[in-house]
Amino acid sequence: MDAVVIVLYVALVVLIIAGMWKAFEKAGQPGWAVLIPFYNVYILTKMAGKPGWWLLLFLVPFVNFVIAIILSVEIARRFGKGTGFGVCLAIFGAVCWPILGFGSAKWQGGGAA
Repeated sequence: MDAVVIVLYVALVVLIIAGMWKAFEKAGQPGWAVLIPFYNVYILTKMAGKPGWWLLLFLVPFVNFVIAIILSVEIARRFGKGTGFGVCLAIFGAVCWPILGFGSAKWQGGGAA
């Protein structure tokens, strides 16, 4: 039973990473950036058109949750999605990143891309 749970967990993590990788590439960013802690958040701030120092706001408890929603909504908007999808991206990234990465959403500009 434990082996099945581990395999399912690893498969979910790989799906999330692959979805983010493809979404980063659609936005003109290096896909491998997803794998580097802190640098991936820096790239997310650039994709959202926010200053890089917003990375520091992720270190502040409770503020990080608000900043994550703001960045996610802005990234969703730049992919042609609405605010609801952006909030979903912040809360249920395991579902929404693969949708952005493998779906038909196209980067519509803005940010660093």
